[in-house]
Amino acid sequence: MKKNLVTACVIAAALLLWLISGIATEESFVSEASIASAEDLNDAESQVRVRVATYAAEQRTQTRILRGKTESKRSAQVSAETTGRVVERPVERGDRVSKGDVLCELATDDREATVAEAKAQLSQAEIEFRGSQELQERGLLSEIRIAQANTELERARARLERERLNLERTKITAPFSGVIEELHLDVGDFAGVGAPCATLLDLDPLLVAANVSEQDIDLIALDSPVTARTSTNQRLDGVVSFVGRQSNPATRTFPIEITVPNPDYELRAGITTVVSVAAETVLAHRVSPALFTLDDNGILGLRAVNDDNEVVFHAVEVIEDGATGAWVTGLPGIVKLITVGQEFVSAGQIVRVQNTDLPPATARR
Repeated sequence: MKKNLVTACVIAAALLLWLISGIATEESFVSEASIASAEDLNDAESQVRVRVATYAAEQRTQTRILRGKTESKRSAQVSAETTGRVVERPVERGDRVSKGDVLCELATDDREATVAEAKAQLSQAEIEFRGSQELQERGLLSEIRIAQANTELERARARLERERLNLERTKITAPFSGVIEELHLDVGDFAGVGAPCATLLDLDPLLVAANVSEQDIDLIALDSPVTARTSTNQRLDGVVSFVGRQSNPATRTFPIEITVPNPDYELRAGITTVVSVAAETVLAHRVSPALFTLDDNGILGLRAVNDDNEVVFHAVEVIEDGATGAWVTGLPGIVKLITVGQEFVSAGQIVRVQNTDLPPATARR
């Protein structure tokens, strides 16, 4: 009986030892499998496949986009300098005139007769003065009388000049070449001194007026080339002809003017215009906007790889954006940008690189 009990106890102990050894082996296997799985995962992450393209920096003239409007170079409200009734107005609104052309003509009234009278008085004064000189040579006339004769002669000359000017002022003429914008007098109207006859605009060259922020004003130089486009889709080409020295106290902006040739007067004044002013030349890269990404701090940039296939984040600044891509600064001269897969990697990660021949402006994620 005791022998059977001992045998049973030995068998039970052996079974217990066998079960314990199986559990330990399983735990060891699970632990090794977990470690292997983690290592495989790390290897997979470090070898994410990405496509890259090589970009080289180019010299790019940095521009500033401004909003402004077209203006006439000068305008004048041509007014009467004497009084009279309008007897002729040979121009109409929209007419182009040259300097000296008559815009309004006033009645001469008795001005021509007055000029004739002044001429006669001048002739008499000249004869009297010559006679006085002859008498002085003979010693028959004093210095005082000679001085009085000379005074009368100069007075007659001044009167004739005044009457001639008064007669000329009956013709109101254009002070410069331009186009008639407004007419203020018509035939039969009475014009007093200072009454406007017409408003004259000089549109060649045309001016484009804009305002530049205080941060950018030092980038704008005289004679800088300018391209602009009006709200009517007309292209303008000109140069910066004026840069202000005093800012607007309310907006802290400086006025500038661009001169644009307009020989045919095709361009009009007062039209809203978007101006692109050449500022400075910088080294920049042209990239597709689809490549842009943000880092953890929300900074705009691009992901690239270095010679060790390590992901590098470069913060960039967009200086120009157009249909063919965006021009950015902040990248090395030659850089390998990730064109596919940049959203699935992070800075410092090792990746498996595949080069691509996609054009820089058309590369996509």
